[in-house]
Amino acid sequence: QVQLLESGGGLVQPGGSLRLSCAASGRNFGSSAMAWFRQAPGKQRDFVATISWSGENIYYADSVKGRFTISRDRGQNTVYLQMDSVRSEDTAAYYCAADEIEYASETYAYLIDPFTYDFWGQGTQVTVSS
Repeated sequence: QVQLLESGGGLVQPGGSLRLSCAASGRNFGSSAMAWFRQAPGKQRDFVATISWSGENIYYADSVKGRFTISRDRGQNTVYLQMDSVRSEDTAAYYCAADEIEYASETYAYLIDPFTYDFWGQGTQVTVSS
């Protein structure tokens, strides 16, 4: 059974940092795209960051560009989201997602589309507040 388990969320002050982790089990996603999305209360789920199967293509939402960094450790079957200079508007539940297809497209349109991703974690809450 495939499982994506997010961790690292919590309460952080504006301007602070958090590192989210997403550990996959039940399948090796080393050759699949992975991504982070977020959902604030009463809002739709939005794209945050994605890393292609090769690791050569990484994209970010404009709202987090320059502040967040996505990375992956193939050996650990884990993807990370380093969140720096956080703002109150970053408050949301953060979800990890993985593509079932290996060696898939690396285009922007494909990688940011939530329908690309077949596996989702349960989410980890990030609250930015002083």
